[in-house]
Amino acid sequence: MKKDVLKAVEDKAPAYIKLADSIWDTPELCFKEFKSSAMQMALLGREGFLVTKGLAGMSTAFVAEAGKGGPIIGFLGEFDALSGLSQDAGVAVQQTSTPGANGHGCGHNLHGAGAMLAAVALRDVLKAHGVEATVRYYGCPAEEGGSGKTFMTRAGVFDDLDVALNWHPSSFSTVKAFPSLAVIQAAFRFTGKAAHAAAAPHMGRSALDAVELFNVGVNYLREHMPDQARIHYAVTDSGGTSPNVVQARAEVLYYVRAPDIHETKELFQRVKKVAEGAAWMTETTLEVSTSRGCSNNIYNKVLDDVMYDNLLQLGPPPFDDVDREFAAEIRKTFSEEDVSFNALNFGFPSQSSKVLSDDVVREAPQLLGGSSDMGDVTWVAPTTQYFGACYAIGTEFHTWQLVAQGKTPAAHKGMIHAAKVLAATAIDLIQNPVIIEKAKENLKLMKSNRPYSCPIPPEVQPPSYAEAC
Repeated sequence: MKKDVLKAVEDKAPAYIKLADSIWDTPELCFKEFKSSAMQMALLGREGFLVTKGLAGMSTAFVAEAGKGGPIIGFLGEFDALSGLSQDAGVAVQQTSTPGANGHGCGHNLHGAGAMLAAVALRDVLKAHGVEATVRYYGCPAEEGGSGKTFMTRAGVFDDLDVALNWHPSSFSTVKAFPSLAVIQAAFRFTGKAAHAAAAPHMGRSALDAVELFNVGVNYLREHMPDQARIHYAVTDSGGTSPNVVQARAEVLYYVRAPDIHETKELFQRVKKVAEGAAWMTETTLEVSTSRGCSNNIYNKVLDDVMYDNLLQLGPPPFDDVDREFAAEIRKTFSEEDVSFNALNFGFPSQSSKVLSDDVVREAPQLLGGSSDMGDVTWVAPTTQYFGACYAIGTEFHTWQLVAQGKTPAAHKGMIHAAKVLAATAIDLIQNPVIIEKAKENLKLMKSNRPYSCPIPPEVQPPSYAEAC
């Protein structure tokens, strides 16, 4: 079955390369990925999957299912882009024919297409061998700043999954076990009373003063929070541009992060108390609006072991000299510090002599400084994630260099290779259901019997957008 699924990936690959390139050509921002999600749903419908759209109140979120009985194996895919990252494809200089437009700076054009390829190939092989299992592909919108999977997790979309399989394009091939930081994002809006700042300052109540006092108070809080916690902010409304007016409104946006979602919620409450104190001191009113949140990622050693074994059997993607030639041109745009940081971030030693990775590694668990809505999925379903080499060594996420490489033959090879890793891992799990039970026990152990606690309040809903024509 494993040999057959690898062949099925190869046979099906051309259609999914075309899909990945089409999504690259149509970069859409979070919650508005109407064309990208429609392309994915259309292809899965043609493949015979039953598609259900509009999950968790998001018109671009969907699930496609095939097969029946057996374990439920879920593949997760993304398709949103980033603003202002437009870049021409296949050139090793920063240039764009569409200045200011969106761009696929995190490889999500490959992400979803590769996961779909794995799901379809797996379904075909299971059907051919008469093996019962349920295969699902989840179209997950708004990873970039929208917490799409968090809304989906809160809605119970992943509750009945036996296993979740994920991957992400990168510059190295690794099973990356990364505990991540949970995050809560909230806007703190202060409302005061306007007045003439010279003639009647005593009649005013400054909302901007409240923001400044709030920020100072949080700075003092930093000494008394866990070492790995992070708090950062941006003033999004200073109340106007006239110094001679006591500002009646002001707003500051905060990110509160910690290694555990429960710890993050506790820290967030402390931050709120500081804001309330600032409002008391300035006689202003305070409104707190939570808009986004992600739980910390729980890695699953049992599943990681299975995926890494398959990665070892497959080896790295089959890059050739033409791939290396273009990667070398991209490599010239990086400093040695860029290259070293990129390598160490994925558990590799310095890669000064290579332009594309031809190694595989099993990285020891290390805390990821950022946050991801994948974390919420890992709290409800055993999850493993493969990072697949698609780009030149030194390429960081959210850069023009990554966008430039999004349609290259090397990126396509990396995507196909990722589909093989995911599909082969799924075969092992279906043929050895005891592994799935061990993975579930591992999840319970890592959670310490604590239930999932969504970081987004129940009253907060994802934004609703009408579909574009």
